[in-house]
Amino acid sequence: MHIASGIEMLEITAQVMGGSDTIYPTLLWDQNSAVLVDTGFPGLLPKFKEALKETHVPWEQLRTVIITHQDLDHIGSLPDLLSEECLELTVLAHEIEQPYIEGERMLLKHTPEALAAAEAMIPPHVPEEWRRAFLSVLSHPPKGRVDQTIVDGEILPLAGGITIIHTPGHSPGHLSLYHHDSRTLIAADALTVQGGELHGPTPSATPDMKQALISLTKFAEYEIETVICYHGGIYRGHANKRIAEIAETRE
Repeated sequence: MHIASGIEMLEITAQVMGGSDTIYPTLLWDQNSAVLVDTGFPGLLPKFKEALKETHVPWEQLRTVIITHQDLDHIGSLPDLLSEECLELTVLAHEIEQPYIEGERMLLKHTPEALAAAEAMIPPHVPEEWRRAFLSVLSHPPKGRVDQTIVDGEILPLAGGITIIHTPGHSPGHLSLYHHDSRTLIAADALTVQGGELHGPTPSATPDMKQALISLTKFAEYEIETVICYHGGIYRGHANKRIAEIAETRE
């Protein structure tokens, strides 16, 4: 979905757990280069190529990948992107997330208990081959390099200016982004859209919900016209007011 000049919300559907899941990464660009925010589940490289083709942004123009945090549905296709010989990519992430993205540490949410719960949730009709492949990915998640770390308040001189906002809670190094030109908040998993309404992060996937809600208060510094949530998609309305209401639920 076209948001404004130089920013597009991608809509990518993947087969997960015997069903489908739609995610909403963000593409930003200027005359010189393009920036992809998050890389989806493993195996989605062809869908990203198709999505960029629909935006009329040349695949070879992609220069920067920002990983908002370590979760599998955000880092999944990073190795495939890095293997593209036609791309010269710089991968950015918060320093807390770097060892998880690079595979030095196991993803925080991939505990033995979580893996057992995921296995129990696989529908019985799913073929055994698919079941084994899915569990193997959970046990041995994809990994890729991080070239540079980015910090809270840093402004990237890309696509009209992107401010980095450290929003811990959903993960320790979780990042959200603010695109200056379009006044768009790229919330990643700090917020969700459900039934057209803006909500906080998914409690079951957020280890520190209190911290996640505190992090939302940082968004008050920005005039927000549009919110892009990785889960749920776009929200337009009185975003600052609605975010403040959500943040207040921590009290």
